[in-house]
Amino acid sequence: MQQQRSGEVPLLDIRDLQMHYPVSSGVVKKSTGVVKAVDGVDLTIYEGETLGLVGESGCGKTTTGRAILRAVKPTGGIINYRRTDGKVVDLATMSNRELKQYRREIRMVFQDPYSSLNPRMTVLEVVSEPLLVNKVARGRDLEDRVAELLRRVGLR
Repeated sequence: MQQQRSGEVPLLDIRDLQMHYPVSSGVVKKSTGVVKAVDGVDLTIYEGETLGLVGESGCGKTTTGRAILRAVKPTGGIINYRRTDGKVVDLATMSNRELKQYRREIRMVFQDPYSSLNPRMTVLEVVSEPLLVNKVARGRDLEDRVAELLRRVGLR
């Protein structure tokens, strides 16, 4: 169990996250129950921390990540996220329109780099792509931001 840090607001605070999928059968697709892909996940992440989800295949790791990113809408729970401006928002209840700004601040890193990274792109191109797509920076400002990001993670 993780300790709460006195006076510090978590970057991500998740309570009772649930992702349930209905199961139906027959010609009329009568509901016969639910599959609980994620059920009751609690976790807290503070700035500067790294979290790894570990478990056997099919235990809900990817579904948990997708629910946190809101690639799928969770069926229950709270996903409190502290935005870069300091405001805390519940991602679980946001509309797709409201999620637009949030999606500029957070990304999923896939575990298979060969299928998610283009080997023909330079590191500069890979790191700068989301900044260009979201119109965050261009030109010299883009190069400076990429250099700072690489420095922060120890790659420069």
